[in-house]
Amino acid sequence: MECVRVKDLGIVDYAAAWEMQRHLFDRLTAAKTPGRGYPEEGSGKAGNAGKEERESEKAEHMLLLCEHPHVYTLGKSGHASNLLVSEDFLRKIGASFFRIDRGGDITYHGYGQLVGYPILDLERFGSGLKEYIWALEESVIRTVADYGVEAGRLPGATGVWLDPESERARKICAIGVRASRFVTMHGFALNVNTDLNYFSYIHPCGFVDRGVTSLERETGRKIDMEEVKRRYAAHFATILKCEIK
Repeated sequence: MECVRVKDLGIVDYAAAWEMQRHLFDRLTAAKTPGRGYPEEGSGKAGNAGKEERESEKAEHMLLLCEHPHVYTLGKSGHASNLLVSEDFLRKIGASFFRIDRGGDITYHGYGQLVGYPILDLERFGSGLKEYIWALEESVIRTVADYGVEAGRLPGATGVWLDPESERARKICAIGVRASRFVTMHGFALNVNTDLNYFSYIHPCGFVDRGVTSLERETGRKIDMEEVKRRYAAHFATILKCEIK
């Protein structure tokens, strides 16, 4: 059984979390390449065989959990027109903007939202990308079910939705990933106690006719974020058939 280390970053700037993801992603990818040592920190040079062996041991699966200060991110296949305000306006509301290398369109991250970044080697799980995205969705579906919220999938769209087949379809969790050589980065954003007003400045995930929601809105009460993290990690481990540490 594979082991996944969970690291709770608390509230962290998006750029810092992105850099951490890339470092872990590069380390895990490098460990898959026979005869390739991982570079010394900051040197740009490959290490020796002993260094390679030590770094390979450190190249473990990770699940980073965090919240971000207000930020909008646009995926590589997204359309800038789905950001409905200027960058000057974003600065006025204390938000930043990043173009990033995940799939999907534009989304918002902010306080009260649980963001998860699994950095995994899917080959070691015997999984493909389609099955992995299903697993991310299912982990969230089971997590919100713990709070009495029934969620599901919208055909043709990633993420987790409430009343997906109705005119009231609304997204509670966005998903966007990047994978190279079956190593993943980026992940999911579950609205827990999120200020949903920030979604009014975008077409979330490119949709102009779908709403967004949160656990707080659906349950009518504030939800303990630490409890959500624990519940999500437990469901993640069950579905991925892995051990959490």
